Order: sequence, then structure tokens, then C-alpha cells
Amino acid sequence: MVSPDLRPIAVFDSGVGGLTVLREIQRRLPGEFTVYLGDNARTPYGPRPADEVRAFTLDCVEWLLAQDPKVLVLACNTATAQALPEVRAYSTVPVIGVVRPGAVAAAAATRSRHVGVVATAGTVESGAYLAAIGEADPGVSVRQQACPDLVPMVEAGELSGPRVVTAVGGYLDALGAQDPHLDTLLLGCTHYPLLRAIFEAHLGPTVSVVDSAFTTALALEDLLDALQARGGSRTGVPPGRHRVASTGDAVAFSAVAARLFEGQLPVVEAVDLSSAEPARAD
Repeated sequence: MVSPDLRPIAVFDSGVGGLTVLREIQRRLPGEFTVYLGDNARTPYGPRPADEVRAFTLDCVEWLLAQDPKVLVLACNTATAQALPEVRAYSTVPVIGVVRPGAVAAAAATRSRHVGVVATAGTVESGAYLAAIGEADPGVSVRQQACPDLVPMVEAGELSGPRVVTAVGGYLDALGAQDPHLDTLLLGCTHYPLLRAIFEAHLGPTVSVVDSAFTTALALEDLLDALQARGGSRTGVPPGRHRVASTGDAVAFSAVAARLFEGQLPVVEAVDLSSAEPARAD
């Protein structure tokens, strides 16, 4: 019999958005310990040059690897799109990104084979979703729309109201103008599920909205089984075995996170990476 692997699952995002992935991981894998790091001090990643995204991501990965995880989840679309090969080269444990699981979900959901992707500018420019959806189904037509205003709104806790509705509506109208036959929208940023109701209200019932959180949790479960690295209990973990950390304002982070976890989120730790030497892949 294989002994339980009690090391945590490490989860990284540029801010609070990856908590949508963490929530699905904890729902799907209730017996696993987790450690989460949000780089709120340097969010958003989307407008940053690719080299900067890679450097910041590797800084955070270095901190997470020091927590002795058994697997690392890049729960940030921009980091996955811009830095996944470098992170895999640097990491001492297996790494899962969120782009491929989301792409597979979108390709499976579409009936018209017309998919729209909303994401950060960095993710759009990388072409990662074009490639990943094309790999899942080469016959799917994909249109993309960068949404630079949304991550700052979410990070500030602005999850509803006229300004958010107007911003989301403008981006969706621009995407629809590219292809009026879209029947599936992929939320290509882990911050965007926090605005899911606004997306769905604007699109109406004829368009399916998908994101990578659930499918990433499924991919993670498959990986843990393949590695024979499941945790002990499959029904729950003792209190205090989940950790959440932020490089920015822990209080502001907690205020947004509380909406997702309904008061069940651990106290957010403050992490200072400013004195650390930047990590680099070989």
C-alpha cells in the first residue's frame, strides 16, 4: 500500500484570481493540503513585458518550492502563457498550467465550433489559447479580446456595479463584432470567474461560459493518481493545513478572498520577496 503524500499542493497567481482555481482544487480534492501565493504587490501581470512576467513568476515559484510541495499549479493564465516552459525547467516538482485545461473545456463545449476568448493583453499576445484550442480541435474558429481593465477592478474588490458592467459589455461587444457566431466564451483569466454573472447576463442563455478552474482540478487529480501522490484523507483535512499568502496588502486580499470562501479562508500571510535574489531557469 502506498503511503499518503502529505506535502501540499502549491498554487500561484498574480493576485486573487487563482483563488477560483484553489476553490475548485479544495472541492475536488478535500483531503489535500494547499499553499497559495498571490503576487498582489506586482499585479496585474497582463500588461507587463514577457521577460518581466517570467522573472516575477520564477521569484514566486522559488518561494513556493521552499514550502516543500508535491506539485505546482500555475493558476494564472498570463504566467502560464508566458512562463510555463521556464517554470518547468526550474521546478523540482511537476507543474500544471491553466491554459490547456481551459482550452480543452472550450473545445468540448462549443456546438458551432466558434469560440471567443477574453483574457489579459499578455495572454492574448502570446497566442497560447489559439494554439491550445487548435490542438484540442483544429476545426474550431477562435477569436480573442484583451480586457485590460478587469483585473485591476477585481483586485480592488470591484466585482459589481455600473462601471464593471459597462467594461465587460464593451469587451464582449467588441468580441462579438469579430464573430457573431460565437456560442462559447472562455474566461482566459482566473480573475474573470469572479465576474461570471456579469458575463452571463450580457451574453444571454445561448452562449456557454467556461473557465479553467474545474478542468485544472480534474487534471491535477489525474496527475496525483499517476504519481501515486494522494494525501491521506479524502474527506477533509485538519484545520490549519491550508495556507494563503500575499506579496501585497494582506487585508485587501482577504476582503476579496472572503467572498469566494465565505469566511473559511485561513488568515492571509504577508510575504516579502523584495530582498530575494530573482530566480532564473537554467
